[in-house]
Amino acid sequence: MEHLINPLVKDVQISGIRKFYNMVADIEGTISLTIGQPDFPTPTHIKEAAKQAIDNDYTVYTHNAGYLELREAASNYVKDKYKLNYDPANEVIVTSGASEGIDIAFRTILIPGNEVILPGPVYPGYEPIIKMCGATPVYADTTKNGFRLTADILEKYITEHTRCIVLPYPSNPTGVTLTAEELLDIAELVRGKDIFILADEIYSELVFDQEHVSIATFLKEQTIVLNGLSKSHSMTGWRIGLLFAPAAISQHLLKVHQYNVTCAASISQRAALAALTAGRNDAIPMKTEYARRREYVYSRLQAMKLEIVKPNGAFYFFIKLPEGYASSLDFCLKLVQQEKVAVVPGDAFSPLGEGYFRISYAYSMETLEKALDRIEAFLAKK
Repeated sequence: MEHLINPLVKDVQISGIRKFYNMVADIEGTISLTIGQPDFPTPTHIKEAAKQAIDNDYTVYTHNAGYLELREAASNYVKDKYKLNYDPANEVIVTSGASEGIDIAFRTILIPGNEVILPGPVYPGYEPIIKMCGATPVYADTTKNGFRLTADILEKYITEHTRCIVLPYPSNPTGVTLTAEELLDIAELVRGKDIFILADEIYSELVFDQEHVSIATFLKEQTIVLNGLSKSHSMTGWRIGLLFAPAAISQHLLKVHQYNVTCAASISQRAALAALTAGRNDAIPMKTEYARRREYVYSRLQAMKLEIVKPNGAFYFFIKLPEGYASSLDFCLKLVQQEKVAVVPGDAFSPLGEGYFRISYAYSMETLEKALDRIEAFLAKK
């Protein structure tokens, strides 16, 4: 019966991140720097809120868009943090993780024949959904611009078929973000055009050297903002995402969301309410620790003479391969086989990621030190 499967689904590949992780998972003694998951536990007060929600029977369907109380908290959160203004009644949707937010956004705005511009290299979760909508991903090369998709680069890729531009900043896999001036330039470039911006800001609370700015500050009417609690509050498994968009767009996003999942999990929503109110600054101690790890990893990689762009957000380094390897996969396989350190091949992040590898520093200092010692030993053998 496989021949009857939707060909757009058959052509989708498992994420290169997960594929490599699964490939090396059974190699005994391997230190993995592959997964972008905070190593902090979910804050206690959030877990307690979830326990209380169970005891208080918050175990039934919520409003499709989520509890109004939670949407109000989310609206207040982005207003206080990022100066964004969204009406909780009709411009905020609680999703089942940011991944569902990506899915419903693309399924709402894309039709076959559309093009979506992505800054390459980029997180691999966008391309499959774009293709399943019958649209085409177009990768804008940012490798010669410090991994920043600026207006002058973006302009070269806009065509009459462009329907959406994805701005995932801070970026996975590069950790790079954009300045307010760069975002304003992009806003002016696309203002008034029939083009949506999908601003994936899941790492907005993990920006180190500047304040996070959303392009929705300058271009709300064309922007869908995606955020969530996975990275900011170490709640990856709770599956809470947040979509913000003008009511004229949100009313259609909500229809797709309704028929997709009905509503986000009620218990997770009550936990999210605690995160966005009492826990609104829970990310600060995590960010402080990530910044410390970033400085340590940066100094070690520099000492190894590796070519890197210092990240100013998230918890990744995207590193140029040293000479002498056939591909990023070749490098990563040899590293795990010889020194038992797993990192992610750059081609997992689009063809423009070939020639690089990604490491996550969302791991303890002890783990990072051991892994970097092994990488240093590996490079010394060349």
